Amino acid sequence: MATINLLPWRAERRHQRERDFYTMLAAAAVAALIVWFAWGYWMDVRIDDQNARNTYLSSEIKNLEGKLTEIKELETTKAKLLARKQIIEQLQASRSLMVHLFDELVRTIPDGVRLQMIKQAGEQLTLQGVATSNGDVSNYMRNLDASTWMQSSDLQKTEIKGTDRRNRYEFGLTVKLRSHEQPSAAPPPAGAPPPPGAGKPANASVPPAGRSP
Repeated sequence: MATINLLPWRAERRHQRERDFYTMLAAAAVAALIVWFAWGYWMDVRIDDQNARNTYLSSEIKNLEGKLTEIKELETTKAKLLARKQIIEQLQASRSLMVHLFDELVRTIPDGVRLQMIKQAGEQLTLQGVATSNGDVSNYMRNLDASTWMQSSDLQKTEIKGTDRRNRYEFGLTVKLRSHEQPSAAPPPAGAPPPPGAGKPANASVPPAGRSP
């Protein structure tokens, strides 16, 4: 019977398996290196892209901060201009008010009264002068209360000075300025009886304006 020796074939097969194993191991190592380099390159690209975004956002934030600063400066300038406009409007209104005020002072002053001093503090006028009698002072106060630009006259003092009958009584009174938007008198309620003197002219009891001799 013939004898077959299988040892060389088994050794060759074992060597072949070892070569295949090392080949696969090397291929896996190469593939791992390729994947690692690819992953590193991809991460570098993402980092560069994120850095570019951060740089863009930083530049836009700086631009917005500059615009906000400009807006604040514009708002400050606007507030100053509005304040100047308001001051100018107040000056114009005061100028118009002073014209009407002096006109009313001329219209309301009766015969026998002469003003010596006019002082304004806000919406209050202080008037000092001389009169022939207390009745002239009372008449003057009624005229002031009936004025469309003045109201709430209040007598501060009245004294007899000297012997000159034309300038015998020295008086001092205060009167408040009436706002040009404020109505001069409120309408009476419906059904209420007419006030005393209704139907008479507004200046019926006011003597013509004049000057004491």
